[in-house]
Amino acid sequence: MSTVEASSGHLISSLPDAPMHLPSCEIVIDGTQATAFVGEYLVDAINRTGKELSQVCYHHRLGPIQTCDTCMVEVDGKLVRACGTKVAAGMTVATESAKASAAQHEAFDRILGNHLLYCTVCDNNNGNCTVHNTTAQLKVEHQQHPYKPKPYEVDMSNPFYRYDPDQCILCGRCVEACQNMQVNETLSIRWEDEHPRVLWDGGEQIGGSSCVSCGHCVTVCPCNALMEKSMLGEAGYFTHWPKQALNGMIDLVKDIEPELGYGPILQLSETESAMRKVRTKITKTVCTYCGVGCSYDIWTKDRHILKVEPSEGAANNISTCVKGKFGGDFVNHPDRLQTPLIREGDGFREASWDEALDLVARRLGEIKAAHGPDALGFISSSKCTNEENYLMQKLARAVVGTNNVDNCSRYCQSPATQGLFRTVGYGGDSGSISDIAQSGLVLIIGSNTAESHPVLATRVKRAHKLNGQRLIVADIREHEMARRADIHLSPRPGTDLVWLSAITKYVIDQGKAKTDFIEQWVNKFDEYKKSLEPFTLEYTAQVTGLSHETLIRVAEEIIAAPSMCVLWAMGVTQHCGGSDTSTAISNLLLATGNYMRPGTGAYPLRGHNNVQGASDFGCMPAYFPGYEKVADEEVRKRYEQAWGVNLPTTKGLDNHEMVDAVHGGKVKGIYLFGEDMYSADSNANYVGAAFSMLDLFVVQDIFFSETCRFADVVLPASPSLEKEGTFTSTERRIQRLYEVFEPLGESKPDWKIVQEIANRLGAKWNYTHPADVMHESATLAPMFAGVTYDRLAGYKTLQWPVAIDGTDQPLLYTEKFNFPDGKANFYPMDWIPPCDVVDSEFDLHLNNGRLLEHFHEGNMTYRVAGVREETPNRFLEVSPELAEARGIATGQWVDVTSRHGEIRTQVLVTDRVNGNQVYMPLNSPEKPVNLLTGSFTDRTTHTPAYKETPVKIKVLPWRGENPLPRINFRYGKPTPQHGVEVERKWKRADYRMPGNGLVQIQTNK
Repeated sequence: MSTVEASSGHLISSLPDAPMHLPSCEIVIDGTQATAFVGEYLVDAINRTGKELSQVCYHHRLGPIQTCDTCMVEVDGKLVRACGTKVAAGMTVATESAKASAAQHEAFDRILGNHLLYCTVCDNNNGNCTVHNTTAQLKVEHQQHPYKPKPYEVDMSNPFYRYDPDQCILCGRCVEACQNMQVNETLSIRWEDEHPRVLWDGGEQIGGSSCVSCGHCVTVCPCNALMEKSMLGEAGYFTHWPKQALNGMIDLVKDIEPELGYGPILQLSETESAMRKVRTKITKTVCTYCGVGCSYDIWTKDRHILKVEPSEGAANNISTCVKGKFGGDFVNHPDRLQTPLIREGDGFREASWDEALDLVARRLGEIKAAHGPDALGFISSSKCTNEENYLMQKLARAVVGTNNVDNCSRYCQSPATQGLFRTVGYGGDSGSISDIAQSGLVLIIGSNTAESHPVLATRVKRAHKLNGQRLIVADIREHEMARRADIHLSPRPGTDLVWLSAITKYVIDQGKAKTDFIEQWVNKFDEYKKSLEPFTLEYTAQVTGLSHETLIRVAEEIIAAPSMCVLWAMGVTQHCGGSDTSTAISNLLLATGNYMRPGTGAYPLRGHNNVQGASDFGCMPAYFPGYEKVADEEVRKRYEQAWGVNLPTTKGLDNHEMVDAVHGGKVKGIYLFGEDMYSADSNANYVGAAFSMLDLFVVQDIFFSETCRFADVVLPASPSLEKEGTFTSTERRIQRLYEVFEPLGESKPDWKIVQEIANRLGAKWNYTHPADVMHESATLAPMFAGVTYDRLAGYKTLQWPVAIDGTDQPLLYTEKFNFPDGKANFYPMDWIPPCDVVDSEFDLHLNNGRLLEHFHEGNMTYRVAGVREETPNRFLEVSPELAEARGIATGQWVDVTSRHGEIRTQVLVTDRVNGNQVYMPLNSPEKPVNLLTGSFTDRTTHTPAYKETPVKIKVLPWRGENPLPRINFRYGKPTPQHGVEVERKWKRADYRMPGNGLVQIQTNK
């Protein structure tokens, strides 16, 4: 992609990349020889020459739609659509001939019959409106097809965007994006209607449809038919005027158009558009929610977010989810912490920064002097940048002198990392999201991918729908990916290791293992094979509840697949055997030769935006940045020389161990930033009791969280939109984010606060920018040796490990595995049943996890008005059979009780769960779900076994309304189809192909 850098790190994309995998050829365009690629779409070849060819419906991320006909050209004397015609060697193309030009103008004139040009008073008059720009490009002065309004009202029923049918040109971009890019399959156009319009679930209203507010449709709309509500009345200089005044201006424009033509009118609108640039700031940033790593431009006016515009992000391109597209308003919420707070009795008082920081430093020093450095613990954040996490672990190790430092990967992904450390050597995704998309088979285990990692899920849904990718989902709950799957298996909770091992044993026993790959690249096969002996089909069926037929069918699918990726998440890791099950996944991949090639590998889906980076940059008790062990003397000396201190030599305490150590009287103080640990950790009552026992508890956050209630000092931090730095996504992709707003009030970026505390404790840090921190980490950690801010400028990214020359590794293990001998290791398997299971009293199995629209407990998303409108309440999903047995209906209030706590909530009866399994989302404006979960953990990493929680319910005598408002997308019924289905438009009696009056149906799409 050819690019030029603009302010705020914004990169302006030029033309789409050439399809280098296709053979090149020579063609003639308007009499000039040009290089093209056989089989690419002609429109792309023309665009690369820099010629201005009108193309209203074409979008290079969506491919040819063929509804607008404005890209008509002559090829060897015949009129064709450039977007639907594939390049062949030697073709002669005329884009400016009289015949082509006439066809282009005729096609665009028809479009103007559907669209009222009132650009100067339009909120979309920002220089990027395709209809406006094409009017200017084709030098349109008058239109022959008069504008005709449609008999529909503007649809304002979605909290985030609106649809104006009267401005809709029926290009179908939104439909294509919804059907074949997002693959939510909500939008369609019924071409047979007298007045076609875009439909949601085949009806007319957005609210209550299956629309998930991902924003794809708004992003690709070439005009103002689909617009963010945050733009309305805000973007333009006149657009906030009352509707009556705006309508008067529009009528005036239409009155003078026949005499003046569109030229002078467009000049006025372009002047107004240029004026907007003075007060509109466009900044590149990286999403602060899940670990997919979506990046995009954010448009702001003062502190108002106008819109989020994805375009060329390495992970997401034009894609977003509801949180990334519309979930940024929390940054301006009145609940934001803006001043340091110090506990005074049962409450807090405001304090100056100097008073608060002096108090923190003095108390940390006193505890260290009285009890030693290991009496202090430091808990870092997956919400904060790599640079901030690096400084937190440096504060713990180099300034205080303890390895008691950890981050929230302990709650979700440490078992996956451990499984990969055991088998292949790196604790991260084997490849990129693009590898997942090109795999022959995707196996998803314990991941509600469509809701937890929605943009990544679109790549799987797209490959499955359009490219024949096979999909197998193993999950106890029937979420969207399970319903889409070719095979959905629902094993008993906590038994994934058993069926994974049984399938691997079957593959080996049938002689279908990749023996050549194993002999060359994997150690310990015989030891591993022996450990599989107990995992017969009979034993596995007994333990998991899966039939022999299902197990064999899954195994045969894996054997037949040319390539396979395995995706997994908290449904695997949050068990007592999470590390072992993650290891079993990697064993299966090794046995089937599914590493070292594109489209293969292990993909533990990281939950938070920077949970990968928090661990990568050393916030773990046993590892320096880059996963070098603190016990390694050679590594430790490197850091000691750089930092000028003696460092502790033994592993520190992790999050779980710190809480136990507080109860045991060994840890006296904790400094925590960016983590609502009370809500996030298991057995919240036990965790809260530990916090209450501390001599010093410092919490640094953007809101006053549940954890802040226990603090002695609360420090106001800045979210990602108010600072610079880098995040590392689930695919090991390091990306820069730029400051969108100045910090609100007296809040500060976390890296500045940590530095001030360190210096008050005697350090002499002098970091002036996060780039300084990255430079230091790159000089110390070989994994990041070639990472620089210049190499990450704008939309440029690097996937670790990064060599000193800047060469990164999008696909790992192409030459060797990360062990001294270059070989992977099979790891013997032994299954231990779940730590906590249902019994006669606690007779229901509680599952828990995310919802698409909320993020975890909702500290950010409950402060986004539209999200709260769609899903204001928590609920308990109950199966129809359990509801019938207990006499429960949707809206019923129940008490949910475990061995550790109790929560009162409403019921939602749904077939997403079955039998005696219930599901509670993590989001809650009140008590966290972790009041119910216990203290059992993964045996290796101490990750809480959140998914092993037996409960009982008591039905209460009250029944309220459905806890899901009728506007929620879960009521909707999608209408899948093959994209826009433009052939149906071509069959309309009133359609004629422009240029010759004849219909020439092309079916290259």
